Amino acid sequence: MAQTSAARPKITGISHLAVYASDGLKTADYYQRIVGCEKVADFEDHPGVRYLITPLQYVEVLPLPESAGNDRLDHIAFRTTDVEALRRYLQSKGVPTPDKVSISTDGNKIKWIEVKDFEGNRVQFIQDTKYSGPPFSDPLLVGHHIIHIGMAIRDRAEADQFYRDILGFRPYWHGGMDPSKTDWVAMQVADGTDWLEYMLTSGPSGSGIPPNISQKALGVLNHLSVGVPNMAAAVATLKSDHRVTPAGSGPQIGKDGKWQFNDFDPDGTRLEYMEFTPVEKPCCSDFTGTHPSAEGQ
Repeated sequence: MAQTSAARPKITGISHLAVYASDGLKTADYYQRIVGCEKVADFEDHPGVRYLITPLQYVEVLPLPESAGNDRLDHIAFRTTDVEALRRYLQSKGVPTPDKVSISTDGNKIKWIEVKDFEGNRVQFIQDTKYSGPPFSDPLLVGHHIIHIGMAIRDRAEADQFYRDILGFRPYWHGGMDPSKTDWVAMQVADGTDWLEYMLTSGPSGSGIPPNISQKALGVLNHLSVGVPNMAAAVATLKSDHRVTPAGSGPQIGKDGKWQFNDFDPDGTRLEYMEFTPVEKPCCSDFTGTHPSAEGQ
């Protein structure tokens, strides 16, 4: 039974995308050498590692469990100003939550909770921490802001009940390969410009996601996007340094009017580089929110 309504704390942006790796060495080479991330220890109680885009945004990589099947996504994660307040708020909305907040045992004392959305996808919320170190500007990275993460969603209405109605996410843009159908829905976090992209289709526009979807197709849907100020310069740097895999493709202008370039980790999880603002009018719908920026993390 839902408890008395509680106030929702701010949800400020993306924390991370957590994926599985079948070969840790190949995956480390991809995220460190190809993408340019710094590799650091994980703060959760499992044998994972983190590849930093910024001190607050990263890709978490976990060993591939036998139960994974074709799916390489473990969970998605967002940042909040008060994870305990969010835990109480979700309880008040009838969302099953843990009895207490998890706290890392390292010196950073990072706080987080994990819940499931209404399709059963695992979602974490990490409490924002103040970064007090030197300015973070890894010279190998061509972008320093995860502006969105995408996840396979089978039921838009069910997703909206969780992300829009409970968490306060706001529509940003929607579109499809066929302008009369919706394949993707961008939902910005309640208190920032980062967004979650509902990936509603695998295959022909509007056809939905088949139950027997392949690992390759899931890797396209379950993805992360790093913002870059200038796509031509970013791709030139990656190619001149031989930091594009054979699967890399682009650049091209997406249906949202933004330049993008795709590459893939060894297990097929897509990394989409994307310019922060469109260069032409988007297909299908207008933008209804503020565009992200390199500074707005």
